[in-house]
This record gives sequence, structure tokens and C-alpha cells, in this order.
Amino acid sequence: MATPIPSCSSPSTPSLVHSPTIPQPPTPNATSTSPPPRLIRLPSNKRKPKPSDQTPAPWAEKKGVVSVDYDKGKHLVSSEVKGIGKDEIPAKYRLRVEGSLRQHDWSVSQVAARVMRLKKWEEVDGVLNCWAGRFARRNFPLLIKEIASTGSIDHAVHVFKWMKNQKNYCASKDIYVMMIRLHARHNHIDQARGLFFEMQEWRCKPDAEIYNALIHAHARVGHWRWAINIMDDMLRAAIPPSRTTYNNIINACAIPGNWKKALEISKKMTENGIGPDIVTHNTILSAFKKGNQHTRALAYFDLMKERNIHYDQFTLSIVIHCLVKLGQYGKAVDIFKSMKDNGSKIRPDVVIYSSIMHCYSLCGQVENCEKVFNMMQAEGLKPNIVSYNTLLGAYASHGMHVEALKIFNLIKRNGLIPDIVSYTSLLNAYGRSGQPEKARETFDIIKKEKIKLNRVCYNALIDAYGANGMLTDAVDVLREMEREGIEPDAVSISTLLASCGRCGELVKIESILSAAQARGVELNTVVYNSAIGSYMSTGEYEKAVQLYYSMREKGDMPDTATFNILINGAYKLGKYEESLKFVDDMKNLSVPLSKEVYSSLICAYSKQGKLQEAESLFSSMKCSNCSLDVITYTAMIHTYCVQGKWENAWNLFKEMEAEGIEPDPVVCSLLMGALNKGSQPKKVLQLVDLMREKNVPLNQSSTFEIISACSILRDWRTACNIIEHIEPTLSTISVGTLNQLLFFIGKSGKIDTMMKLFHKIMVCCPTVNLSTYSIVMKVLLADGKWRKCIEVSLSLSPSLWIKFLHLILYSFVCCSIVHKVCPVSSLLWLLSSFFHKILFLLQFKCSLYNFPCRY
Repeated sequence: MATPIPSCSSPSTPSLVHSPTIPQPPTPNATSTSPPPRLIRLPSNKRKPKPSDQTPAPWAEKKGVVSVDYDKGKHLVSSEVKGIGKDEIPAKYRLRVEGSLRQHDWSVSQVAARVMRLKKWEEVDGVLNCWAGRFARRNFPLLIKEIASTGSIDHAVHVFKWMKNQKNYCASKDIYVMMIRLHARHNHIDQARGLFFEMQEWRCKPDAEIYNALIHAHARVGHWRWAINIMDDMLRAAIPPSRTTYNNIINACAIPGNWKKALEISKKMTENGIGPDIVTHNTILSAFKKGNQHTRALAYFDLMKERNIHYDQFTLSIVIHCLVKLGQYGKAVDIFKSMKDNGSKIRPDVVIYSSIMHCYSLCGQVENCEKVFNMMQAEGLKPNIVSYNTLLGAYASHGMHVEALKIFNLIKRNGLIPDIVSYTSLLNAYGRSGQPEKARETFDIIKKEKIKLNRVCYNALIDAYGANGMLTDAVDVLREMEREGIEPDAVSISTLLASCGRCGELVKIESILSAAQARGVELNTVVYNSAIGSYMSTGEYEKAVQLYYSMREKGDMPDTATFNILINGAYKLGKYEESLKFVDDMKNLSVPLSKEVYSSLICAYSKQGKLQEAESLFSSMKCSNCSLDVITYTAMIHTYCVQGKWENAWNLFKEMEAEGIEPDPVVCSLLMGALNKGSQPKKVLQLVDLMREKNVPLNQSSTFEIISACSILRDWRTACNIIEHIEPTLSTISVGTLNQLLFFIGKSGKIDTMMKLFHKIMVCCPTVNLSTYSIVMKVLLADGKWRKCIEVSLSLSPSLWIKFLHLILYSFVCCSIVHKVCPVSSLLWLLSSFFHKILFLLQFKCSLYNFPCRY
């Protein structure tokens, strides 16, 4: 069937429409026919309605449709477009469909639903040819709109192809706008550009909406040069660009991070008399964000507030993202809390919740990250895959594989599909928790699910093997990565170098560096830092320094992390003078001193006994822009503790608390040791109360110092409370600390409490030494508890009876003299038990060496 090419207007139609004329009645005596006089009407004052002001026809309106299934307890709300039915189509086509059983009077929504159910595109013609409404050309834009709203580009393309083969088809701007936007949604730029030229071949002149749709298509993929050229074509066609046009072009510059060009277009937009709106400001902020200009974004936001420009959720989400990138976590949380206030008009959405979760994840506050996630669900917001991945990544960074697996299973239960980020986070969780086998199983599952592996996933598996000292398996993963066509990057090489440092493989460090250069991997600062750190961890100071100087010779500038590794490594190896020399290099290279470098330098001065230098360095750190943290305060408090200045250490701890810095177990144990040495046990107990308020956990050192303070003050109640806190972690506490606690409780007269603790120690700590039995038995015999002493002695192994025989016999004799209650029969029974145990031990030893025993 020949396909005619219809046009919107006939070529013979004039471009200007003449004013209407009123015909005059003919004159009877007229000899010649003259044209009637032309009347000129004055223009009307009525404004021509805009397309947006015109209400759609009843057949083009969307009507709500509600269906309720009482049996299943479900209801479905949808909208339906009726379109032009069989009764309203032209008469010449109405006769063809009235008597036919194959022609159905479907609505536009019903036709779109039937098309969307098709799986084979060849059957589209069969469905559409049975639709009576195809003879009304005004149904075609409605049908394209319904199918385009579903996002299925394949169905839309085939339906559009069918439309162009219909005799009554007329090229419409509405159809081409919707098709160009649909192609833009799928980033099909060439097809969108082809439709633009095709509509001109069909004599359909593009307007501002068509140009904006095409500019938007190029903006989505960041083709800002193409977008600017299209706007130039738009100006040559005498079509003035609108605010939407400029916003699309600014967005095209913002996606690749070209913030300078975005500002230039914004300035040009203002010069042309078009004022920016909130979309313009948000797009410029997005350009700063994509271009890593986070400080400029915050300055632009402050300018918006000064000029009283209204901002929305998208604005605040960009600001929170920039604050997190700059490490200003407190300000980001403050903005989030202000949005949570009851008087706030802007409520946080899923994106903002995810950003705050990422903020807490970077700070290491996994509990707060989980609280924000639960708060988001309590607000009625449905988490997306980014929210789940953020929480999953927070658990993975701390090696919490059990919690990470729960979130991973929760993603599946809630109907979401885990992506490569979800699997990589779970793999990383197993690697951080010391389970490389399960990390490998997760990696194999990714292959089985046919998810495309990327470089990040391989690097996570390399790190899982390398962190557990399995260097050979890590190298095998690197080779497998190369076989799959994925080239290793600097992160892969640095991960292998860090594994060499953990395993002590000095030879492989050099071979990995040479192999990376042979594969064309650029050795950047991160790779050099890993290699220098590996040399330092194995004690090869000279090689680390040699690599540092070769790094500078090749033009790779060291950063703050490089000098931190060098200074900290030299300090740990006892080379204090060498560690101070690297500070001069930092000053010469204009590398800013970080808080980690300050802490390492303070520790180096502390080891040398240079208290004044450490204090001056700490004071200069306060004056600089470097923020103090608990590690820096710990280093300075340790310096005071070494010098025996507990008062200065206590005052510095109070200053840290006033600055809002939360203490950790390390600084608390250091301060407790200094207070005990300075005869200040009461302050130790004050510090214990502070640790309880701040929920600071106890470690071995702090537990030992608390027990020592309780022993000095004879405060057995506090010691008994300490037992309740350390019961879950008895297996991790040293035997010396437990012995001191047993001795103090026994000396306080709390024999029952001591015996309960002793039995718990016997269950939890299998490596109890002789001193523990000795302390318990001496305390029992000193208090006259000879029966309990017998119970303890019976729990001894035969090999320990010989060492405690003199203690047992001596204690029984002392008890019989002092208390006069020790029966002889019990003593004889105890001696017989002892000889039976000795005989058993001899028989066991003889059986080991096949030596005959006659006893």
C-alpha cells in the first residue's frame, strides 16, 4: 500500500491569513464585475488563549477508575483516557466498522494496555488494525502519550511506525515531542536527533517545545556543545529561548561538571532578560557538586539565603552532600535536624536520609546510621536501593557481616533486586571480618547471577585475601581479573602491596611494583604510600626512605598521608630524630600538617622527653585550622603521663570534654594510670562514673587501674560492680588483672563473691595459672575456710598437687592449731586422695613411654 506523506499545511496555503470580507449584492445595471469593497476590522482586545489555558476535550481527559476486589482485600486506582469512539469518527469510516465483528470500540487506555501485553512486536499491527478509533487522527497523540508514560520505547517505536503507515495520519508536533522525550529518557540521542529531522521532512515545523526536548536529550548525557549549537539554530529560526531552554543547557554543562560554562550560560540568561528560578539555582549547585567545587557550592547557597531565594529539598540535599565531602559532618547533621523540626516547611526525603546515613557511616557511627534508617521508615518513606546499600556499606566497613547479611536479605524480601554495589558491600563485610572463604562464595554468586563484575568487586576480593595474609590467593584473583579483560588500577596494586606488608614478603613488594609498571599502571601517590607503609611495617626503614626519594625524583608529589606514614614508621622504629626531619620536607613542599602528623610528632617528642616542644606543637595545632580529635589529645595526655604530671593530664582531659570530643577507652586507661601513680584514686572513680555516662567500654588497662584504685580506697562495692560489667568479656581479660581482683575481694571479706568469680574464671578462662589457685587458697585459709580450700584443691590436676602439697599441709596444721576444728580424718582422706592422683599420673606417664609400671 502506497504511503502518502501528508503535511500539516498545503504548500499553496499562504503564510498570512486575510481578513474576512462581506459580499455585496450585485447591481442590475452593472456592465462590469468589480470586486466588492474590502472591510477592515479592528483587532479584538480579547487575548488568544494559550495552549495551557485551554481545557482538554472531554474525550481527551483522564478519568479516574477504581476497582475493588473484596475477596482478596485489594483495590486498584487507575486513570483512563477514552478518546474518540466509533460514533464520532468520520462517516466514510463509520460505515466500514459498524457491521464488522473484528472492529472493536476500545478506549485509548484499553488499546495501550493490549499493546503493552504483547511480547512479539510483529503482532502490534494485528491489535491496532482491530481498533475502530484508528480512523480518528486525534487519537494518535493520546495513544503515543499512554504508551510513552510506561517507558517502553520498543512498543512506542512500533506503534509510531504503524501510525505513519495509516492514510489518515498527519504529522503532529505533540507526537514528535513525546517520542523525542522518550528517546531522551533512554539516552538514545541519535534517534532523538533523527526524529527532529524527520518531522521537518514531513513538513512539520519545530517550535520551542521541540527544541527544548532535543536540548534536554543532549543535556541528559552531558553533550553541552551540542545543546548550545541547537540553541543557536533555535535563534536562527527566530524562536526565542525560554527559561526551560536555558535550564536544559545549564544542566548539560552541569552533568560533566563544567561549572564555569554553567555560570557563563546563567550570566547570559540574565543579560537576555530571563530571570533564574529555583531549577536554575539547583542546576548550578549540581554543577559545583559534579565539578568537586564543594566550597563554591556552599558559598553560592549562602548567597541564595542572603538574597532570600527560596530553596527546596533538592537544594538541601546538594548542600548536605558538599558538607559531607568537606568533612563538616556536624553542619550536615544540623541541617537535617532543622528539617525535622515541626515548624519546617521542607521535610527530608529519601535522598537526604541516605546522605545523612552516609555521613554517619564515614564518621564510624554505625548505630546512628541504623537509627536514621529506622527513622526514615517510621516517617512512612520507602527506602530505595541506595538507602539499603548505604546501611550495608556502613556494616561492611566495620566487618559486621551478620548485620550486613540481614540487610542483604531484607533487600530481597522488600521486592528490590540487589545490584553490584550490594554484593560488593557484602563481600567487603566478609573480608573485613576475616572470612575470605565466604567472600569468595559471594563472588561466585555474583558470577552465577550473571551480574557484570567491575574493578571494585575484584579489588574487594583482593583486599579480603590480603587482609588475612593470603597473598598467593590475592595474586590469583589479580590474574583472573586480567583474564576477564579488566585491567588492574592503582587500588589493586596498593591493596597487594599492603598485603605484602602484612605477610612480611619484602621480595614481592619490588616484584609487584615492577609488574605494575610493565602493565602500564600509573604509580601514583596512593601506590607509593602503600609500598612505603609495607616497608615500614617490616622494619625496612632504608628502603622506605629510598622509595620516598625516588618518588620525588619521578615527579610524584607526596601528600599528607605519605609524611604521616614516614613519621609514624620512624617513630615506631625508634628513629625519633629522623622523624622530625620529615617535618622540614613538609614545610618546603607546602604540605599542610594533618592531625595524624601532629599526633605522631607529639609522640616522638614524648619518647625523647621533650615536654616543652610537645606543648608548643600542641599549641600551634590549636592556632591552625586543623581540628583536634581524641587521638591528638591522647598523644598529649600520654606525654604528661610519661613525665608524671597528672594534674596537666587531668586538666587537658577536662578541656577535651568541654570541646565536645568523646573519650575512648585508650585515653581513659592512660589517665587512670597517671592518677593512680599520683595517689589520686578518688579521681579514678570519678572517671569511672564519666565512662558510664558516656557509654565508654572498659578495656584491660582501665579494669586493672580501677581495681587498683578500689584496693587503695578499700571500696569493695565498686569492685563488685566492676565484676558485673566484665563478666561477658572474662575470656579477654588478662590473668594478672583477674588475680588482683580476686585478691582484693577476698581481703575485703567477700568470700562468696570471690568464689563465684573464681568459678566463672575457671569456666571462661582455660589457661588459669598457679598464681590464681595460690591466691584463692591463701585467702580461704587465712579466713579459716578449710572446707572450701579442700574443694579448690580437689579441682587441681595431678601435676599441680605436688606444687601445692606444702601449702595444703601447712594450712591444715595452722588451722588445727589456731581454730582447733580441723578433723584428722579429713586430713587423712585428703592425703589418700593425693596419693591416688599421684599414682594415676605415674601410670599415665608410663603408658606414654611404654614403660612397665608395677604400682
